[in-house]
Amino acid sequence: MRKKEKKIVITFSTTTEAIRMEKSCKQEKMPGRLIPIPTAITAGCGLSWCIYPEEKECVLAMMERAQLNPEGVYELEI
Repeated sequence: MRKKEKKIVITFSTTTEAIRMEKSCKQEKMPGRLIPIPTAITAGCGLSWCIYPEEKECVLAMMERAQLNPEGVYELEI
């Protein structure tokens, strides 16, 4: 079993927004990856963006520049 780590999970109201996030992060060389939404939270679509806590501020700043609106931002152990 993998050891659980603290992660930031960013959720979106639509799959289109989640895919835009992935595309924007790749273009900007931002960290993270798309994952299925953890069972601890619910959101409008089944995908979320996962990053480490220390990456949160730079990713949220990029999201603001790209006009990406998260449905929620959570800190979880996953």
